[in-house]
Amino acid sequence: MKLYRGFATVGAMTVLSRVLGFVRDIFIAAVLGTSYVADAFFVAFRIPNMFRRLFAEGAFDAAFIPLFAGRLQADPEAARNFAGQALSGLAVVLVAFTLLGEIAMPWLMLLLAPGFTTDPEKFALAVLLARIALPYLVFMSVVALYSGILNAFGRFAIAAFAPTLLNVVLIAVLLIFVAWGGSNQSMAGVALAWGIAVSGLLQVLVVVAAAAKYGMRLAWSRPQLTPDMRRLAALAVPGVIAGGMAQITIVISTIIATLQDRVVSWLYYADRLFQLPLGVIGVTIGVVLLPTLSHKLRSGDHAAALESENRALEFALLLTLPAAIALFLAAEPIMRVLFERGAFTAVDTKATASMLGALALGLPAYVLIKVLHPSFFAREDTKTPMLYAGISLAANVVLSLMLFLLIGATGIAVATALAGWINVALLIAELSRREGFALDRTFHRRFAGILAACAAMGGVVFGLVKILGPGFAPESGLIVQGASLLALVGIGLATYLGAAHLFGAARFRDLLKDIAA
Repeated sequence: MKLYRGFATVGAMTVLSRVLGFVRDIFIAAVLGTSYVADAFFVAFRIPNMFRRLFAEGAFDAAFIPLFAGRLQADPEAARNFAGQALSGLAVVLVAFTLLGEIAMPWLMLLLAPGFTTDPEKFALAVLLARIALPYLVFMSVVALYSGILNAFGRFAIAAFAPTLLNVVLIAVLLIFVAWGGSNQSMAGVALAWGIAVSGLLQVLVVVAAAAKYGMRLAWSRPQLTPDMRRLAALAVPGVIAGGMAQITIVISTIIATLQDRVVSWLYYADRLFQLPLGVIGVTIGVVLLPTLSHKLRSGDHAAALESENRALEFALLLTLPAAIALFLAAEPIMRVLFERGAFTAVDTKATASMLGALALGLPAYVLIKVLHPSFFAREDTKTPMLYAGISLAANVVLSLMLFLLIGATGIAVATALAGWINVALLIAELSRREGFALDRTFHRRFAGILAACAAMGGVVFGLVKILGPGFAPESGLIVQGASLLALVGIGLATYLGAAHLFGAARFRDLLKDIAA
């Protein structure tokens, strides 16, 4: 089944990127810890990283792919011209936005990190780092469009591989910094910011070369507000807002986090673990599902579209629910093994683990949002998801402020989780009412098996965290720590796979055949 093969391709590339991202963060934690430089870098990194996730992880595709795919089926040359017009217009808008951002960065930083104003040195460094990294936005707009072209052709691998270059470059920067005996944390922050910008250019070169192989050499033209561009803009703005709700939520959370020292860094490290399954599962399925649904709906095969939607939801829950349970139960051991060294202390581990556990409660919701959005986007409806994203975002702001005052930093993560579930409830209700969406018998049968398998795995993981506890302690040594974490993951995974097969949640041999087909 092509749908599962696409999931496997994009998923493999995304796993590679996320693993490299964790290697990057382990280096950053060792060099910067939770110092004021780390806080400044993470806030500065939020700006280009948010746009990378908005564009590179499929939100821009919500507008571009349905329009491009329709033209590609009818007239490839018309599709190429449409893509060229879109590239020209997008580049002009993003260059202007970047220049404006460079000028207005101090005021933008006041909005993003109001708590930094009490420390002029931290505030000034955050402004400098953000200015250096900001051109990444232009590069990401180009990468997003070319990735959409490749995805419409069903060529997912290169587009999914490109983001790994960000992590490769930043790891290289940190290795060079350490090898040269660097000890100035501010200089390390500046070097990382330059690495962000350089990695964007490398990603552009990769996707442009790949698209050229399919005859998509896009020519620059003077931007014009043609009917096609008006339609693209009308779909793109709400699509990006809706698709990027998770990122906007994290930005809001970061703003609130700046009100207390070190919370920005705690939230960043917790979000890194949260983003791993969200990117590997949610973004992967969303990226593959959108062009699949677009082609099926344009050919009038609504039954096949509904089948794809059911299987995508089923596949998402099969992978997401156990991940959420594992992150919730093993948050502290995971954080301790990955980050507790150098400038990252035991206090940081406990605080970050608490936030990760709360975020894990909302992980299935944010994955489901990524899977449900293509059902709207493929029908050229981006306004409804935007509306519901706005409602959940407003709920998140109110809940974050209330819970931050009541229970401290962890309240921000709890509010984020609750906001995600509000969004899911609204999306499912709308799809059921308007599009005749319904979960089929196969979904209900397999979902019951997934819940049973998750219960079995949860019991095993809970026990292992207690039994292996001493092995996670820093004094046990990195080798013992790593072995303990691998044992926890391996036994938990084996339990889940065996239980899932036993309870009929999935037949993995059949799934592998579908991927290889």
